[in-house]
Amino acid sequence: TLGTQTDYRDGEAQTDPYSPEYVVPSGSVPELLTLATLTWGRGLPAGLVEVEMIERAREKRAWEATLPAMDNASHIAERRKMMEDMERKEWAFREQEIEKLQEVRLEVLKKLLRRREENQNELDAKRLDDHWQNHQKAKEEKIKKIQHDCALMLRKLIAKRKNVMGKLERRDIIKEYTDFASQTYAPLSRIGYFPDNHSERYVVKNFYLNTFAGLCELEASLPDSVTQVEIKAPKPKYTTAKTGFIKRSARLEVELAQVHQ
Repeated sequence: TLGTQTDYRDGEAQTDPYSPEYVVPSGSVPELLTLATLTWGRGLPAGLVEVEMIERAREKRAWEATLPAMDNASHIAERRKMMEDMERKEWAFREQEIEKLQEVRLEVLKKLLRRREENQNELDAKRLDDHWQNHQKAKEEKIKKIQHDCALMLRKLIAKRKNVMGKLERRDIIKEYTDFASQTYAPLSRIGYFPDNHSERYVVKNFYLNTFAGLCELEASLPDSVTQVEIKAPKPKYTTAKTGFIKRSARLEVELAQVHQ
């Protein structure tokens, strides 16, 4: 009526099957003793191969029972012929087993070769991809360099075109300040000026807004009318009765006033 629960599964507590001691009576050869070479994990539990082996052993014992006795020459010759035929059959069966084993080994070897070829193909593809990526990077860097050199040469040609005669020109300050696209208003970063650097120095820093003490001082300096707001209740537009409802006469007066307006 009670059940127990252990800390282990049945599979963890299961041991190998027990093989008890046995005594064979004289004059008897049990068929079970022919399977004494099979143990748990090495042939047991029996599969298709073990069943075929047991059937072949039974057929061989049945064949041995049909062998003629060695009492005369004719029986000896017949016995030799039967044994040669059986030996030929056993060699043929052994050849089939060897062929099956070779086929299995050949399949395993094919799988290993196929796997090695796939790994080699993956490695080759990865190498080609890396090589292509390196070529692409070198190509992009070369294109960037060509574009940079092109922009540099264009700027040089534009500068030479402005001063074709090779004359020295004085700086015209009035022209620079009247042209809002000049270096005075919009300097270029390639000249060495970066307008966005140190932009925080233009931020206004106020003591009364950035610190708590400044806020307290600013609040104390304000008048009471700013911090203490007085709200006056609005007067009702309609004359209401003691119960809180609007009279009909009052509503009519308001409507007449709106129409008149």
